[in-house]
Amino acid sequence: MTALNRVPSLMARAGTASAFAIAAVGGSIVVPGVAADAAAATPATKALQVAASKKGAPYRYGATGPRRFDCSGLTLYSFKKAGKKLPRTAAQQYNKTKHISSKSRKAGDLVFFHSGSSVYHVGIYAGKGKIWHAPKTGDVVRLQKIWTKSVWYGRVK
Repeated sequence: MTALNRVPSLMARAGTASAFAIAAVGGSIVVPGVAADAAAATPATKALQVAASKKGAPYRYGATGPRRFDCSGLTLYSFKKAGKKLPRTAAQQYNKTKHISSKSRKAGDLVFFHSGSSVYHVGIYAGKGKIWHAPKTGDVVRLQKIWTKSVWYGRVK
């Protein structure tokens, strides 16, 4: 039960009540696209939020943040902030995830780009066929549509 349900006067003023005022009386704030209950936020969704918060950060080969990233550096950093440990490279990360089908993918899963059996790039699945990733030298962390069918999916354990 939220503060708005418990305190009728807040219900009448909800449009003008600040988030701090509602929180002060034990209420909860609903933000579209974000889990309403902090306990419902999984490490994968937390990692996705961290990656999205790095939008515009420059790509730098070998960088693991917090201001510059390469592809696997962004995934490593994001999951570390979410309380999960990943190895350093995209290939190593692929080997440490639970491999899943494209039909089973969820926001927060890792997307591994491959050529034959070699993994060369990784991003975090954002839903609707898009990933957050650090693309290449001269580019920045951004949301982008998956551009190839040569991808595998992995779920961080």
